Amino acid sequence: MQVDIYVDPVCPFAWIGYEWITEVARHRPLDVELRFMSLAVLNAEDPAEKGLDSAWRPVRVGAALGELRPFYEAFGRAYHVRRVRPRDRALREALTEIDALDLLPAADDPSHDAAVRRSHDAGMAPVGLDVGIPTFHVGGTAFFGPVLSAVPRGQDAVDLFDGAVLLARNPHFSELKRTRRGDLDFT
Repeated sequence: MQVDIYVDPVCPFAWIGYEWITEVARHRPLDVELRFMSLAVLNAEDPAEKGLDSAWRPVRVGAALGELRPFYEAFGRAYHVRRVRPRDRALREALTEIDALDLLPAADDPSHDAAVRRSHDAGMAPVGLDVGIPTFHVGGTAFFGPVLSAVPRGQDAVDLFDGAVLLARNPHFSELKRTRRGDLDFT
């Protein structure tokens, strides 16, 4: 089954969603493709406002790399798991880990913005504009979320995947939500 997950490197819910779908793929034959959405695009962020902490910087680097998974995983481990701050330091650590520090200038190169926006728009198109990140496209069905505060494991991960896809396949289903409780758990 083809699963495209649209993520932003700085989004903690995208990181947990990615870890969840990776767990599901250990139990199910999934062909998982990683694609970028952008909190900077979603929130109409001006890159100059946040400087080195801009959400534009990691997605621009991802666009320059082309192969997203190694960068996304390295950045996620640094930024979300080890809590490396500021973002620029996490970005440098991730690029060093994947032997691509020479691509750091791409973080400040707006020529990558069009590619980021195209990927972002492709992620949003089938689900609408009133959603966030992560967005999943699963075998012709697309949905935002689930927004998870921890990574489900084993059968719980598979059951959640089956339930999310089942709900999203219903053309009359729009939303299921409750308030988040507790801290985020990246383990």
